[in-house]
Amino acid sequence: MSTTTDSTATRKALVRGAAYGAGAGVVASIAMGIYAMVASYLKDTGFFTPLHHIATLFAEPTGMMESMMAAMEKDDAFVITGGVAVLGLVIHMMTGAVFGAIVGLAVAKLRLGVAILAAVGLVYGALVFVFSALVGLPLAASIFGVGDLGEGPMAGMNPIADMAAMAGWGVFFSEHLLFGLVTGLLIAAGLRERA
Repeated sequence: MSTTTDSTATRKALVRGAAYGAGAGVVASIAMGIYAMVASYLKDTGFFTPLHHIATLFAEPTGMMESMMAAMEKDDAFVITGGVAVLGLVIHMMTGAVFGAIVGLAVAKLRLGVAILAAVGLVYGALVFVFSALVGLPLAASIFGVGDLGEGPMAGMNPIADMAAMAGWGVFFSEHLLFGLVTGLLIAAGLRERA
């Protein structure tokens, strides 16, 4: 009976960890996205360009290029193609949920304090950065047949495979650290409420 009780408790803890992680990942992906949009605005490449950029996984890069070029050439930083931007937001939030659920599962049975979970989140964000930049995004570009840009200042670059370079390696790294930190803190808050 004790083994059944232990396995039920473990299963509940893992489900709770994955659920809190997924929710935390969604919120953290929004924080990360806001950071990316502000950074893009400050770099004069368009406030909504990051959302259009993410959407190029499934959409033509037209919206991304229009947003970026309007900011660079016409001093209009707020050009948006609504449907494409929403697609980018959904892709980003779902990706955040998956990465959040993974870390939520990893820490579900551990009794870690808030500071440790914040540090775990930062390290995890750095790992997600490395994975995304070097493996995940190039693989996604290949699987979904995302082609290289044919014109403009980024001609020859692939909007998905080369996302880190296009956004700027420092910005891309910082975004992922923020994602990890927020995810870790929110998981800590959620799991502590139930403990």
